[in-house]
Amino acid sequence: MGGRITALKFQKRNRNRVNVYLDGRFAFGLAAIEAARLRVGQVLSDEEIARLKERDQAERAVQRAMDLLSYRPRSEAEIRRRLRQKGHDEATIVEALDRLRRIGLLDDESFARYWVENRFQFNPRGVMALRQELRQKGVEDRIIETVLAEYDEEEAAARAVERAVRRLHHLDGPTFRRRLSDYLRRRGFPYEVIRPLVEQAAADHAAEGILEDNEG
Repeated sequence: MGGRITALKFQKRNRNRVNVYLDGRFAFGLAAIEAARLRVGQVLSDEEIARLKERDQAERAVQRAMDLLSYRPRSEAEIRRRLRQKGHDEATIVEALDRLRRIGLLDDESFARYWVENRFQFNPRGVMALRQELRQKGVEDRIIETVLAEYDEEEAAARAVERAVRRLHHLDGPTFRRRLSDYLRRRGFPYEVIRPLVEQAAADHAAEGILEDNEG
């Protein structure tokens, strides 16, 4: 039922939310930005209360999404999945996603570029692995292919080799070669990229071994 607003009180544990009291009783909570439009003494109909609650649900969904985005960029599908897990209905999720797009916080192409660049810098992967990862994140194939078309897979593989060699340098030649090949293959690099890099790394590894023997 509707009623007259008798009090608007900030919540003790969350100063960004306000408790609305109708006819002396707690009725519902609202985001402070929404509650700022209300005043004590105002009469709310059932329809107005329903609209306020709908807007509040959308605001809460947006805030939850922004909390997730504060850690790292995310795809639209990731945000949608997390909001569903939090119990938001589909209409609320659609509205929240639309608002995030409008303010530039949700863009799958930007997310895909971030993901690929992050992988390149910190954990190089091949195009095949990146394509699979982005699909798992719910990014459309059209966007994936656009972003991966600019990816330097050979340079990424060279970076991966550089990282792996530091861990494998103590191994004998055949084991070094096998472990390095397996490492690159698990990261989605194709044979035609792996082969020349492994050959060069194996040659360098052998030369270092000879040098160490001579010095010994």
